[in-house]
Amino acid sequence: MTDWIPRIDSLLGELDKQLRGAARVVRSVFNEGPLELLAYRGFGNAREAHFYGRALANRNVGPSSEGDSAFKNLFNTYRRVDSDALPFAQLAVKFAGSGALVKADDEGFFTGHVAVPSQATFDMEWNEYEVELMSPTTAGIPSPKATGEILVPPATARFGVISDLDDTVIQSRVSNFLQAARTVMLGNARTRLPFPGVAAFYKALHDGATGDEKNPIFYVSSSPWNIYDVITEFMDLQKIPRGPVLLRDWDIGFGTLAATRHFDHKGVAIKKIMQLYPALPFILIGDSSQHDPEIYQRVVSEFPDRVRAIYIRDVTSSPERSAAIQQLAQELEASRTTLVLSEDTLGAAKHAAENGWISAEALPSVREEKRADEGSTNEKVPTPGGGEQH
Repeated sequence: MTDWIPRIDSLLGELDKQLRGAARVVRSVFNEGPLELLAYRGFGNAREAHFYGRALANRNVGPSSEGDSAFKNLFNTYRRVDSDALPFAQLAVKFAGSGALVKADDEGFFTGHVAVPSQATFDMEWNEYEVELMSPTTAGIPSPKATGEILVPPATARFGVISDLDDTVIQSRVSNFLQAARTVMLGNARTRLPFPGVAAFYKALHDGATGDEKNPIFYVSSSPWNIYDVITEFMDLQKIPRGPVLLRDWDIGFGTLAATRHFDHKGVAIKKIMQLYPALPFILIGDSSQHDPEIYQRVVSEFPDRVRAIYIRDVTSSPERSAAIQQLAQELEASRTTLVLSEDTLGAAKHAAENGWISAEALPSVREEKRADEGSTNEKVPTPGGGEQH
């Protein structure tokens, strides 16, 4: 990449921030609407818990419905992208009897961690935390509050799973910018498509070989936080096991989809997860359309003997890309990590069953759901605009 592209990219990003900041000032003069707190799913252990969220003006965007038009979806996308954030908001977070103060960034996003008291106990995987806006405040209007959830893996967990979302769980077509933009802008949680068999396979991974292991699943994606609600609603509708969903700040410019940003965001998120659970081995799942194999190779080198397997869905239909990933798989063998390049979910599920990570009894469920997602049975209502990507 020539050196002028990063410079233009940086200028575009700065221009975007300045324009958004000016727009916020104008809107604040003429409209003081209700405020909104979004508390995203976090994760923790017996010592600390990490949380994520956003403070902004109420977007008035609710869950999708069956009859939503493309125009309504586009309008809701605009509301998500052009949301009126509360820059540098001050927030108070409470979890398990402990608390922390945190400051949002210039786009209203906040993240942090809170120490867990030594006497705290967790009987369930998901545990509630509270967020309250401390400033700014408006006279006569109560400060908004929100509740989120923290995942604390139980002692029964044998391993963790870290999965990509775009073109791994959700058909996003991120390798084609125009198709990806159309999918995000004109669709909603009900028009997004899962890859066939994903929900059953991920449920099998969560349940483990014994059926009650409750192995944690983390979803790490380069999609923006602005569409967090679309992603989590989609996962609930498709009955994909819940887990923390770690996204990134929205930005614009030529380098938005650049490999360096993809590497940096995913690498940092995965490192945080694996450091928080040093006793857990992990299974990594991704696709061939971006740089998941290369990112996961770095994870293996940084955390030796921690990655049991890497499952890569082959979505590019490129012999050269497939050959490069197979070469990478050979290199990983020296690290005692297996990389499986598979065309579908069932191939990865069979490998997981052979290695005792999921029950062999779960394979028929994966196979049947794969057929249902492909429209081969009448068990599922066809999703609008369906069909698996090739």
